[in-house]
Amino acid sequence: MYIIIILHQLIASFSHIVAKDITSKIEPSSILFYRSLTAALFFFFLVYFRNSRKKIDKIDYKYFIILAFLNIPLNQFLFLVSIKMTTAPNVALAYALSPIFVFVVAHYFLKEKSTFIKLIGILLAISGTIFLLYEKGFNFKSDAFLGDILAICASIAWALYTVIGKNMTQKYGSIFSTSITMILGFLLYAIIYLFITNKANPLNFSLPNWLEIIYLGTFTSGVGYILWYYALKKIQASKISVFNNLQPVFTTILAILFFQQHLTVYFLTGGALVLIGVIITQKG
Repeated sequence: MYIIIILHQLIASFSHIVAKDITSKIEPSSILFYRSLTAALFFFFLVYFRNSRKKIDKIDYKYFIILAFLNIPLNQFLFLVSIKMTTAPNVALAYALSPIFVFVVAHYFLKEKSTFIKLIGILLAISGTIFLLYEKGFNFKSDAFLGDILAICASIAWALYTVIGKNMTQKYGSIFSTSITMILGFLLYAIIYLFITNKANPLNFSLPNWLEIIYLGTFTSGVGYILWYYALKKIQASKISVFNNLQPVFTTILAILFFQQHLTVYFLTGGALVLIGVIITQKG
């Protein structure tokens, strides 16, 4: 089981590397269109061949639309834009903050109880984030600084998706719920994409470009979700979420191998504070 969880983290970490590479060649808006199309087709056929179609209650349509918007037009779009502007390890660290954001959202909207230890963890994680951002200076015109901010916004969108989708997952099952949000998310983004002027011509995509898009759509959004939800059936969510902290580590190692990324004191210190803060919050 732990091998499956680590495999999932490797898939997610490699996604940062793949996204960093392809966004240097193709606009994020076009990448997302074909990535979300690939993911939607993957889950459509998965539900169809598993014969796991279910009737959705009318009252739940609005929740699926909200989840679809949070998942693709917001979270995935911000992810691709942010990773084009900043480094892959920084984006991975932003997503490592997601358990903190989940806790804050759940505290205010689901009335989950807070503790002093959890608050200490949150403060540590926030301190680490500020320390990490300080490396580039608080220059709002800097691409790298804006990229870090957008990555944090993407992580917040994922946190909202996680909290709001909790009831839908319990009611309809994780795979079916994810399938609906992926398909609806693609349809919502397709409408937005019609009004985007700087579309990339898919005929100009190279074979490596298509392979990277297929990886993001099929492995990251497809296989990655399946492995994650399979593990959730076997192990408590609180225990699995700790493994998310492996992503910045794996992503940094991969970035060093593929992009000759250099480690800095700011990254190591800020990253350590973020990870320690997240672990304390989860354990508290």
